[in-house]
Amino acid sequence: MKSLVILDKIGEDNNKMVKIILFGPQGSGKGTQAELIEKEFGIPSVSTGNIFRDNMERGTELGKTAKDYIVKGHLVPDSIILRIIENRLKEKDTKNGFLLDGFPRNKVQAEGLAKITDVDAVIEIDVSDKESIKRISGRRTCKCGAVYHVFYNPPRILEICDKCGSKLFQREDDKEDAIRKRLEIYHSETKPVISFYGEKSIKINGEQSIEKVFENILSELKKRNPTK
Repeated sequence: MKSLVILDKIGEDNNKMVKIILFGPQGSGKGTQAELIEKEFGIPSVSTGNIFRDNMERGTELGKTAKDYIVKGHLVPDSIILRIIENRLKEKDTKNGFLLDGFPRNKVQAEGLAKITDVDAVIEIDVSDKESIKRISGRRTCKCGAVYHVFYNPPRILEICDKCGSKLFQREDDKEDAIRKRLEIYHSETKPVISFYGEKSIKINGEQSIEKVFENILSELKKRNPTK
């Protein structure tokens, strides 16, 4: 895909940081768009999952504290998550901004983040539950690691892996009942966070091509860049 550069270099030319929060339900293509935004602006994608793993691997005090909760099957308290996020946003690679992937997850975290830093835009990649279920439930996996999709990337022989000839299977979390439960959580917990940001929120139609979704994101960000 050609780079859709419709914004000037914000970080270097205008001494303007680009600080974005990205939301989207399962199957919305959020991960793909996060990678494109990260590359376009030269900013890191920051996710709490990756931060937790990094801190636990390095044995930091916050990492040890978070691990104590995780191994017991408990949720890590918002106060600890916010401290970890604050530390991460002080690192050198965030000098031109950052992309927060799926964080904050509740209003308390959103309010805490506001005390740490402001954000320029909150992007929601919107797809219907029907489309989300279609995209995820169509996945088929092989024990060799290959992944197919019954609609978009089917194997040559139904339910048989092209690479190793093994029978494909559907992961438990790719089944419709599991997807619906995750979507319920997304709608009940994430939607209120998006509304917290008011006019900074941008809703993008995720039921388009990858290129079109990315183009729409860049176009909306340009509208909100006060230096243009």
